[in-house]
Order: sequence, then C-alpha cells, then structure tokens
Amino acid sequence: MRSIWNGSISFGLVTIPVKTYSATDRTSSVSFVRIHEKDGAPIQYRKVCELDGQEVPNEEVGKGYQPPGDDAVVPITDEDLSRLPMPTAKTLSILSFVDPGEIDPLQLDKAYYLGPNGASATKPYALLREALEHHAKVAIGKVAMRGRETLAMLRAHDGALLMHTLLWPDQIRSADGVAPEAVTVRENEMKLAETLMDALGELDPAELHDDYREAVEELVAAKRKGGTPAAPDASAAPGAQVIDLTAALERSVRAVRGGGREDAGDASVTPLRGRGPTRGKAAAKTSPRAKGDGGRTGRTSAAKKAGGGTAGGGKRTTGKATAEKTATGRSASGKTAAEKPSRARRTTKPSAS
Repeated sequence: MRSIWNGSISFGLVTIPVKTYSATDRTSSVSFVRIHEKDGAPIQYRKVCELDGQEVPNEEVGKGYQPPGDDAVVPITDEDLSRLPMPTAKTLSILSFVDPGEIDPLQLDKAYYLGPNGASATKPYALLREALEHHAKVAIGKVAMRGRETLAMLRAHDGALLMHTLLWPDQIRSADGVAPEAVTVRENEMKLAETLMDALGELDPAELHDDYREAVEELVAAKRKGGTPAAPDASAAPGAQVIDLTAALERSVRAVRGGGREDAGDASVTPLRGRGPTRGKAAAKTSPRAKGDGGRTGRTSAAKKAGGGTAGGGKRTTGKATAEKTATGRSASGKTAAEKPSRARRTTKPSAS
C-alpha cells in the first residue's frame, strides 16, 4: 500500500514515527461519468470565473473562506495558513484512553492503518498496540491531516494500529423529531421479533456483495453485445405495506425456519440473498473472521438465547450495523459497546490538550 501521510504518535513522552495507509477501498463502487447524450462523448468540467465568465487555469486558482451567514469571501494564502499554530500537524497527540463503548458510532469518519516508520519505531509501536488490546481501551487524540485538525480514535485491529478520524461533537445532529412518539409494543410482538432475529442465524461476511454493482455490470455487458438487458425479477421485490405486524412476524419466522419464503399476503419478508437452508439451524459456529481483536465480526446462531452463550465472544451484526459495531473497537477479549448496556453512550468530549 502507498503511504498517504507520515507523522508520529505522541504517547506521553514516547514518540512513535508512523506511516499512514488508507484502510478502505471504494474503487469497486458503482460510479458513472456524465456524457453528451447526442454523441456519447464525456462532458468536461472547467473552472470558470463568475465575474468575467473566463476559464481559470489551475495556477490561478487559490483559496478563500466564506464565514457562515456572510456573502463575503476572504482570500487565504498558503503562507497565511503556515503561520497558524497547529501542533498536531505532524503528530497524533493522545489525550486520553477510554472504553470503546464511550465512542458514538455517529462520530466515526474515515479509517487508516498506521504502520511503524523505521526500525526504532517497532518496539514502541508494538507496546502501544498490546497495551490497547490488554487494557481493552481505545485512544482518543487530535491530528491534523490535509490542512484540517480532527479528533481521532486509535485502536488495535488485526495486529496493527487503526486510526479512525472522528467528527467533532458539534457536527453531530440531534435526532429530535425523527422517531415516533407514544408507540406501544406488545410483549408477544417483542418475543416474535427476538425469535425472528435468532432464527435468521449466522452470517458469513464473505457472502455479502453489492447486488446493484453486479446488475450494472450485467447491464453494461448486455449493451456492449447489442442485446437487451434482462428484466428485473419482480418476485424479489418487497411486499406490500404491513397490516398485521404479529402475523407478519409469525410468517417470517416460519419462512426462515423452513429455509424458504412463505407467502405472507400483505405482510411479507424478503430473505437476505446468499443465505442457505441451514440458516435456521441451532448450531453455534464462528466465522473464521470472528477470532481475534476488535473489528472482527463475531457470529452467533439461533441457539444463542437457548444456550446463553456467544460464539467467539462476539455479537452478530449485518450490513451497516456491522461497520458501526466493528468501528467501535473490539478488544482481544471480544467486548464491544453493544455488550455494555449499563454504560450510556456519549459523544466524546476530550479534555483540553
């Protein structure tokens, strides 16, 4: 991997030189280019001055800052920025160590691997990684990357140090007015929902894939051959609006346990693609990726409740929840934020550096 930032970790009086690598790859995501429909040629984007309408070459493009609520733009030069005090420009300054459950997943932004930069950094790097794992903590600090200072969370993952940049507390919007109020959930509905959750069984991350990307690739292949794209499978479309919640849950449980889909009338359930007929078995297995430290997804089976145990000490997650729970940092003991119900999640407010 190509290093994108070189700096150091400040851990008390210990300094650890590190190299930073991107931990994610989004190049496989579907992206489109804009074209002229008349002839299919790509459309270019040019930088044009709003005053004279002339195209501006790159060497004449500068920076400007527009204060919130103000129409005026103040020119800012690189020299102006270089004079600003930024002690975290080349250093990730650790401020404190906290439990992973104290970090709200809403704050998680981008992820980077940190590797030791030079032979002298190997020992302190390994020490910090082992200390985070053994103490079941994550480090919170501040770092400046790409001209901006941001909060950062440091955790051990798969034998390496992983850094998540975090949003500032004032960048998290309130959920006021989003959730419905005064809704009563009956006990039998709750039990059926939990039964359905257990019956869905384990999930292998290797089975997850981007259905939309595959459909786009098939569409492109058909068009290049001059053929007609295949019509979408209407039977896989979600059912109508749920009318009887209890009936929907009961039929969903029967459909999952039967290894197939059962007609639920107005209330229907759409199984996850890739699940086989064994998903309802009460077998407690652990995915190969469920072993180890934070970030690896644990798997539990339908026997989780009945047996009172977990597979590999982890909790089953899917889709977006997987990324969020993984990002909160799972320690070597397998503890996660979800396994600490008594601790109220709060937005991290680090002490002044």
